[in-house]
Amino acid sequence: MSDTDQGESFAIEADGDDEPGGSTSLAALGRGAKAFFDWALVVVIALVVALGVRTFLLAHFVVEGSSMYSTLETGDRVFVNKVSYRLHDPNRGDVVVLHEIRGTTERDLIKRVIAVGGEEVEMRSCEVRIGGQLLIEPYLDPTVVTPGNCGGDFGPILVPEGTVFVMGDNRAGSQDSRTLGPVLLDDIVGRAFVVFWPRSNWQWL
Repeated sequence: MSDTDQGESFAIEADGDDEPGGSTSLAALGRGAKAFFDWALVVVIALVVALGVRTFLLAHFVVEGSSMYSTLETGDRVFVNKVSYRLHDPNRGDVVVLHEIRGTTERDLIKRVIAVGGEEVEMRSCEVRIGGQLLIEPYLDPTVVTPGNCGGDFGPILVPEGTVFVMGDNRAGSQDSRTLGPVLLDDIVGRAFVVFWPRSNWQWL
């Protein structure tokens, strides 16, 4: 061994003819079986990781209905971060996926957080106010939410701690906290943060 070999590790592929006491075919069979089990292990690990990601970290949902139009349309696919609200409470303006609310539907809902616990919310002439201050909502489509087409006035309503007040961006076509009441934080699946399909509708939320 030369001085340059000291401290170095080499991996050299073994040839079947070098297997002591075994035939080339048996050596090849052994290598094939090992490769198969290596790949099987990789597949199993990948499936476990994917299942863990889907269960605990990330999920994707398909939008059905028009309650969030024109931000979201039927057929849009969104990724939902299921970890966000384990780290912090929802923020006003977040788009969230909710478990069914008080048995009103067997499907998850997608809405926008308008007010959080401890805030007072009301709507007058299609304008939402939080604690008496006008809420600026740049995500609303002015051709969809128009005076007289936003579901009517309500409030003021004090949002209890541990809940959020949600509404659809299509105010006249959404069943939300205006009729169902505030939503428990425990009923939130996660925060929808991007539309990833179709590509023509790709956007951050």
